[in-house]
Amino acid sequence: MAEILKGAPVAAALSEELIRRAAALRGAGILPTLAILRVGERPDDVAYENAAVKRCEKVGVSVRRVLLPHSCAREALLDAVARINDDPAIHGCLLFRPLPDRESEAAACALLSPEKDVDGCTAGSLAAVFTGKGPGFPPCTAQACLELLDYYGISPAGKRVAVVGRSLVIGRPVAMMLQSRDATVTMCHSKTADLAAACREADIVVAAAGQAGLIDASCVRAGQVVLDVGINVTAEGTLRGDVRFDEAEPVVKAITPVPAGVGAVTTAVLAKHVLQAAERSL
Repeated sequence: MAEILKGAPVAAALSEELIRRAAALRGAGILPTLAILRVGERPDDVAYENAAVKRCEKVGVSVRRVLLPHSCAREALLDAVARINDDPAIHGCLLFRPLPDRESEAAACALLSPEKDVDGCTAGSLAAVFTGKGPGFPPCTAQACLELLDYYGISPAGKRVAVVGRSLVIGRPVAMMLQSRDATVTMCHSKTADLAAACREADIVVAAAGQAGLIDASCVRAGQVVLDVGINVTAEGTLRGDVRFDEAEPVVKAITPVPAGVGAVTTAVLAKHVLQAAERSL
C-alpha cells in the first residue's frame, strides 16, 4: 500500500514559516499585499480566490480584490493592471486565467510587471523559470509539486521523471524546475506513443495533462512516486485526477490524492511568493 502524500501538512509547515516572515516585514514597516484580479464569476475562480484569501489572512498577507465584469472592455482590464503595477503598496498580483477574451489575456500578461507576477503568467516569469535568472515567480502549482517533494524528503536528484502534460501553467515549468534539481526529465503528453512505457520507466511521475484517468495501472510500477496534478470535474460534480488512484495506489511507493494533494499546497505557495516579492522590495 502506497504512502499517501497529503498536501495539508505541507501547507501547514509552509504557513508556520510564512507567519514569521510576514511578522518581520510588518516590523520593518511593510504590509505584504496581494492584489487579486478577477474577470467574471467563474465558480472555480471564486472558489480558489476564497481559499487564497483565507490562506493569506492566516499568514499575515493583506488582500485587495479587483473585480471586473465578464463583459469588461480590454481598456478597463489593462487600466486595472497598470494601476497594480504602479502601486508600491501592492507586492504581488494573481491574475485569474483563462480570461473570456484571449487577446485581452495576452495583453494583460504582457503588461503585468514580472516583479509582481506571483503566479508565473508573464513572459518574464517564465524566462526566469527556464533560465534561472531575472524577476518573477514560477506558477504556484508547479512550485507546489517541489514543495511537496521536499516536505516528504523525496529528492529528484538523479531520478528519472516523466512529466505528463506540456502546458505553460504546470507541465513545462515543472519539467524545467525538476531539471534544475538534477532530475532527468522526459516530457510526455496525451499523444505520446506508448505513454504507459514512458511512465513505467520513470522513478517519479507528474501527471498534469488535464485528462481524467489518463494514467492507469499500465503506466505505473512498484517503487514509483506519483504526483497527480489533474483537477477534473465529472458530470456528477466530483473531482478526479489524471491518475486512476484505485489502480495506482496498490502498486506505487507513494501517491498524492485528488483532492487534498498538490492542490492543497498552492495557496500557501501563492502567499510565499507575495512575501518574497515584499522582501525584495526592501
